[in-house]
Amino acid sequence: MTHVHPTRDDRVVGSLSEVVGGPMGDRATYHWWWSPVRVLLVLAAIGFALGLVQKAPCSIDTDHDQNWAYSHMCYTDLRPLYVPRGFAELAWPFSDDEQTRARYEVMEYPVGIAYWAWGTAWVTHWLDGSPDLDERYRTPVDQLGGIPGVQRETSIFQLVNAVGFGALALLSVWLLAKVNPRRPWDAAAFAVSPTLVLTGLINWDLLAVVFVAGALWAWSRDRPVLTGVLIGLGTAAKLYPLFLLGAVLVLCIRQRRYVACLLAFVWAGVAWLVANAPALLTGRDQWKVFWEFNSSRGADLGSVWLVIDQAANTTTSAHTINVVSWVFFGAWCAGVLVLGLVARRSPGAADPRLAQLGFLIVTGFLLVNKVYSPQYVLWLLPLAVLARPRWRDQIVWQAGEVFYFCCVWWYLGGYLNPTGGGDVGFYWVAIAVRVLAELYLVGVVVRDILRPDRDPVVELVEGAQPSMTTRSKAVAV
Repeated sequence: MTHVHPTRDDRVVGSLSEVVGGPMGDRATYHWWWSPVRVLLVLAAIGFALGLVQKAPCSIDTDHDQNWAYSHMCYTDLRPLYVPRGFAELAWPFSDDEQTRARYEVMEYPVGIAYWAWGTAWVTHWLDGSPDLDERYRTPVDQLGGIPGVQRETSIFQLVNAVGFGALALLSVWLLAKVNPRRPWDAAAFAVSPTLVLTGLINWDLLAVVFVAGALWAWSRDRPVLTGVLIGLGTAAKLYPLFLLGAVLVLCIRQRRYVACLLAFVWAGVAWLVANAPALLTGRDQWKVFWEFNSSRGADLGSVWLVIDQAANTTTSAHTINVVSWVFFGAWCAGVLVLGLVARRSPGAADPRLAQLGFLIVTGFLLVNKVYSPQYVLWLLPLAVLARPRWRDQIVWQAGEVFYFCCVWWYLGGYLNPTGGGDVGFYWVAIAVRVLAELYLVGVVVRDILRPDRDPVVELVEGAQPSMTTRSKAVAV
C-alpha cells in the first residue's frame, strides 16, 4: 500500500470495518478513481450538506422569534447582520462617511471577514438583479428589514455564504489530506466531524480555518515563506492563526532553522499588513473597532469567567480578565516552548509536529478567552485531527464539544433556567465538560510528544507500519 489505511491503523475504525469484511488486506488493490482524497472530499460534501439541512429551519421559516431558533439549534449570525451592518445598501464596512456611520454599526470583525461579508453581499445584489438602493437610503434602518426585496436578499446572502463555506471546507480537507501524503485518512476526522456539521454555518470562522490548514500544508512542504503568508492572511480573518508562529518558533529553535523562522515571521507580518491596508486607508477608526471591542468586553458566553461571575455573584472587570488571561496564556506558551525543546528524540523519531504544538497553544488561548462561541471549536478542529489522529480520542473530545453546542442554545433560549430561580448551574456543567474534553486531548497530545512511541505518526517515521496486534504487544512490553 502507498499509504496508511485506517482499518489497519486505528482500533475503532478496524472494529467498525468488521461489518463490511474487516480491515484492508495485504494484497488489496484500490479503485482507479476513488483515491483517499476524493473519498474524503465526497464525505466532506455530504457532511456539509447535512449542515445545510440542520440550519434550514432558521433559513426557510423566518416568522419565529429568536428563542425558536435557539430551541432548534439552527441559529446563524449571517441573517441578523445583513441589515444592521449595512450590507443591504452595500455600505463599505470601513467607511468613515458620516451618513453611513449614523445609520449602521461598524463591523466588529477582523478585516478578512469584513471583506468576505461585503463581497458576498455584492454577489447577493448581483444575483437579485442589482436592486435600486435609493429607496433604501430613505428608509429608516429599523424598517429596512421589512422590505420584501431585502428579506429575499437576506436568504440569498445566507445561501451565497453557505456555498462559499462549503468550498472552504472542501479546500481545508484537501489541504489536510496532503499534509502527510502517507496518512491522507487523518483528515477524515475533519471531513465527517459532527462539530463541522453543526457549527460550520454559524459564522465566518471557516475563512480562518482554511488558512490554518494551508499553513500546515505549506510547512509540511518546507515552504516557510508561504507558511508565513498564510498565517498572516489567517490572522487578518481571526486572531488565533497568529499563534501558529509560536509553534513555528519552537520547531525552528529545536531544529536550528533560524532563517526559516525569520522568513515565516516577516512574511506573516507583510501579509497581515497588506490585507489590512484597504481598511486602514479608508477608515482607521472603523478598523480599530475590532480591537477596542475585544479589549473592553467582559466575561461572555461559554467562558470560565462567566462561570466565576455567576457562581460568585460578582462582575470581574475587563481589565482584570485581560491581565489574568494574558498572564495565564503567556505561562501556557512558555510551557509549550519547554515541552517542545525538551521532548526526547528516540532513534528515527521526528520532532514534535506543527499541528501538535499549534493545537496546544490555541487550546491554551481558548481555555481563558472571554468568550467561547459554539463555532470556536472550528479553531481547534484542523489542528486536533492531525495532532492526534485517533478516532477514540477525537470522539471523546468532539462529544464534549457537541454537548456544549446543545447546552449553549438551551441556555440562551432560557430552557435551562431552574424552576426555583437562580443561576443556570447546568450550563456551568456544559462549560466544564467542554473544558475537560479539551484538556483530555491536550493530555494525550502532550504524552505523544514526550513518548514518541505512542504517537501514530511517529510510528510511520520509524519504519514500516506495524499491525494493531504487533503494536499492542509492543505497548504491553
